[in-house]
Amino acid sequence: MGLILGYWRYSCSPVTINAITQSGAFIVQAICEFGRFTDFATVTIQRIVMHPAKCFRWRLLGPQLYAVGVLSIPVVAITGAFIGMILALEGFNQFAALGQEDRLGGIINVSVVKQIGPVLAAVMVAGRVGCALAAELGTMRVTEQLDAMRAMGADPMQQLVVPRVLACTIMTPILTMYSNMLGSLGAWLVTVKVFGVSGTDYWYWTAQFVSWREPTGGLFKSVFFGAAIGVVSCYKGFHCRPGAAGVGQAATASFVANFMAIVILNLVLAQFLNAFIRWLFPNLPSVLG
Repeated sequence: MGLILGYWRYSCSPVTINAITQSGAFIVQAICEFGRFTDFATVTIQRIVMHPAKCFRWRLLGPQLYAVGVLSIPVVAITGAFIGMILALEGFNQFAALGQEDRLGGIINVSVVKQIGPVLAAVMVAGRVGCALAAELGTMRVTEQLDAMRAMGADPMQQLVVPRVLACTIMTPILTMYSNMLGSLGAWLVTVKVFGVSGTDYWYWTAQFVSWREPTGGLFKSVFFGAAIGVVSCYKGFHCRPGAAGVGQAATASFVANFMAIVILNLVLAQFLNAFIRWLFPNLPSVLG
């Protein structure tokens, strides 16, 4: 075996060996990073489960609910409304060509409450809140405030991470409802007021296409989106590199990781919900994704 490895080493070019070495180092680093993140998430969940009374103290949780939820309402509402209007503008001609423009509202609204609304609200939260959380905690790490808390006997995970994760988990579904509502109203504004489709037909076909399953599934996914945003953002802040550049990199990496987590969770949860609905209601079509 030693002779084979030695022959392989001397027969390969230095460029090939360097590429293989870098690939191996990247894989090892990725595995270590995943292990650190898993440990961080496990400790966060443990704090929430083992000390629920400490987690819901208003002194810590209230300001985070305000920062995550109330301050995010304008951007989520405006974005949701414009997405609904864009869908109506882009879809009207195709539906009118088929003589089905009265059903456009139902198609838009089922898409909004099932997929677009939850994902859009989560992305807005990741951009507005997730980056801020990573930068805030990263600054505390760089300025050694986290070390000072530990020296005074305080638990940074309990005091800083848990309230932020809970706030993201609680407020993301509420922001999703705002996004869904404004998306539906935006589509109504363009479809009814601009293109002249009957408002009665708009809401009738919305009621036909949207049942309790679609918004319930969207809100269910938004809970996981919010939890992922909170955990990932806090993790990036807690493990940022030294200096101002490290804080900026942590904020950027937080948004990228949150976006990837939202997309992957959306795929996994859509498949899970489809399978669950097929099992729970075998005679119904699979419309929950």
